[in-house]
Amino acid sequence: MVVGICVRWIAAATLGRQFTIDVAIVTEHQIVDKGLYRTIRHPAYLGTLVTLWGLGLALENWLCLLILFALPLAGHLYRISVEERALVEHFGSAYSDYMKRTKRLIPGVL
Repeated sequence: MVVGICVRWIAAATLGRQFTIDVAIVTEHQIVDKGLYRTIRHPAYLGTLVTLWGLGLALENWLCLLILFALPLAGHLYRISVEERALVEHFGSAYSDYMKRTKRLIPGVL
């Protein structure tokens, strides 16, 4: 859980004022491709999922683990698709190129 919290905190700190709870383009929005964002596009979501995975493991109940991880994963994957559509619409080929260089959540996998 601690690893997940740290990943989310680092991701939010790296984005600075561009980190929002809503899918939004802020004034002077830029593509961030440093730190964790160099290899994955959505480290804050990864941090949340790792935190929930850890909580599920701590509860020592496979049903809880499944619920705590699977439902948020489905929601995060939907939000990622909405967010990426907005970013491609705003940045065009620059964001499409960034998508080709990085993975959504897990470096080298997904």
